[in-house]
Amino acid sequence: MSPYDPSAYPPFAVTVDLVVLTVRRHALCALVVRRGEQPFQGRWALPGGFVRGDEDLAAAAARELSEETGLCAHDPADPGADNGAHLEQLATYGDPKRDPRMRVVSVAHLVLAPDLPAPRAGGDANSARWAPVDELLAASDQAASGLAFDHARILADGVERARSKIEYSSLATAFCPPAFTVGELRRVYEAVWGVALDPRNFHRKVTGTPGFLVPAGGTTTRQGGRPAQLFRAGGATLLNPPMLRPEV
Repeated sequence: MSPYDPSAYPPFAVTVDLVVLTVRRHALCALVVRRGEQPFQGRWALPGGFVRGDEDLAAAAARELSEETGLCAHDPADPGADNGAHLEQLATYGDPKRDPRMRVVSVAHLVLAPDLPAPRAGGDANSARWAPVDELLAASDQAASGLAFDHARILADGVERARSKIEYSSLATAFCPPAFTVGELRRVYEAVWGVALDPRNFHRKVTGTPGFLVPAGGTTTRQGGRPAQLFRAGGATLLNPPMLRPEV
């Protein structure tokens, strides 16, 4: 390879940002942290950090996920391991002015997990919370109170990815515990899509979609009322027919 001078190229850093989504109190919520340092000190932001020199992007995202939430990423190559949280690469953001410190390219990742406990702050964040995504996206219209950096755009992209993927894949079950009722799954769809669904029609669709759900054995009354049958995610990754989003 011909020699070249690395200093002839502009330096830049790479970060990973996490859109961590869960359903809390029947609302789709995202994890945000209040920045403890400049830039954007005191503003809310998505969790994330710089990629270390000895790790790849997936490892960096998994590390940040563990540091910020205590969650481990699901490893599809190890079916015997604990399910963990669903983690997938979302998109790359490289506007030269997205970070006032230097040229920073961010590779965002989407994380989906069942109802999660109160988060703990770490790194340069002095507090963390779960916030309804509608609240965060509404605040993005006000520059002084919106998310730091370009995180409003990243969050919006992550929410739309989740909304579209649960139409044609079994990803909605990533928001559910290992054994769940059809009613609990319906409330996930309602929270992610922001719509009300007809319970009987929904039950017919999900139980009639091959490979989507399989009986887990037993019933539960944790949602109140009569005992409801428990299911778990089936082997299907793509839904046929898809669960189309209602027009609103």
